[in-house]
Amino acid sequence: MSTTKIKTAQLWGRNKDDLKKQLVDLKQELATLRTQKVAGGNNSKLTKIHDLRKSIARVLTVINATQRSQLRLFYKNKKYLPLDLRPKKTRAMRRRLTKHEATIVSEKQKKRQMHFPQRKYAVKADA
Repeated sequence: MSTTKIKTAQLWGRNKDDLKKQLVDLKQELATLRTQKVAGGNNSKLTKIHDLRKSIARVLTVINATQRSQLRLFYKNKKYLPLDLRPKKTRAMRRRLTKHEATIVSEKQKKRQMHFPQRKYAVKADA
């Protein structure tokens, strides 16, 4: 049982099986520390519990981040993306017309612009 803090940089290179195994070990260690705390251990267990919880969170973060990056690679050239991989932005921004949709000119509008163009006025300059 290792009670040292886990550095996130060490976790990035590992594969999923190693991370899962380490997660199980950390959770078991956390369970034993909690039972010792209830049985009436010393206060140093509280800091170890804190460190273990943070280490578990780091391992889970690395697992989730690698999983999301794999999903991004899988859906890279697909037509649709899962909702949680799309950019969040705001509701109004997500519903806004795309640049392509905004620049489209209908056939009726093209005719109207051709037959009734913007008028040009000559303005006399005051001398």
